[in-house]
Amino acid sequence: MTFADIAQKIETLPSLSSIADEIEAVYNSNTRDIDIVKLSKAIESDAMLTANILKMINSPYYGFKNKISSITLAITLLGARKIIVLVIHYALLNNVKADMSVYNLTNEQFNELCHLQSALMLQWFSQIDIQEAGFLSSLALIMEGGKLILAHEVIESEYTSEFREGFNECDNSDEYERELLGVTSYYISAKLFEHWNLDGLYIKILEGLNEQECSQNDKKICEFIKALNIVRTAINVKEVLTEDSISKSVKLVEEMGYDHRYFEHTAHRLQTEYLSLSIED
Repeated sequence: MTFADIAQKIETLPSLSSIADEIEAVYNSNTRDIDIVKLSKAIESDAMLTANILKMINSPYYGFKNKISSITLAITLLGARKIIVLVIHYALLNNVKADMSVYNLTNEQFNELCHLQSALMLQWFSQIDIQEAGFLSSLALIMEGGKLILAHEVIESEYTSEFREGFNECDNSDEYERELLGVTSYYISAKLFEHWNLDGLYIKILEGLNEQECSQNDKKICEFIKALNIVRTAINVKEVLTEDSISKSVKLVEEMGYDHRYFEHTAHRLQTEYLSLSIED
């Protein structure tokens, strides 16, 4: 199994979905004046998609005190971009029928991990820049999409046992993926989004996440890459909001010059919610 095999798999993937394509086209054509009524109707035409979005928004991770019962209200509270990315997220899960057990996760746990990353980014970065927090939390939700492709290819290959053993023994999943393929799953995500003609800025940032250092000339892109790296350090397929992963991410926040105490408080608050829900399950 090589990256060339995975790239070939990406090229064979069908369109995300008719609804996702329609919504993405509307968003890309006019990012400043989205017709909320049209967007709501497009999403609500799919009952399962509507139920999934409302279930996610009403989870304790996002901290809304009152129940959100309509897509229109969800768009008002979270913004059109976030809702559109939620549509893409669920379309991605439906398009790539992966078995995430190679990462020692159920598919439900992987979905929850993505939402946790998004929630942490939104709650933390809103204190820094609320508009950029919306953009970054949207990307955080779908940045792990490449792992779906990789997991699918591993299960279909002859290397399932070998991959599981290597993953269990490694300390860092990014390093393990790079050792195996020459790239990480974030680069696979970038190629996946390129195939589906998604936001070009997302693609640049994901390519940056694949690199061990930011090589972008754009300081803002480098800032975004570092912020996402902080979130994936705290929450990843090896560690989900453990004391150690939070401690490592706090150090990265300090290096960026941001308020590390606020980040630490936010991470621990989310950790409490995560652990309480895990106990209930």
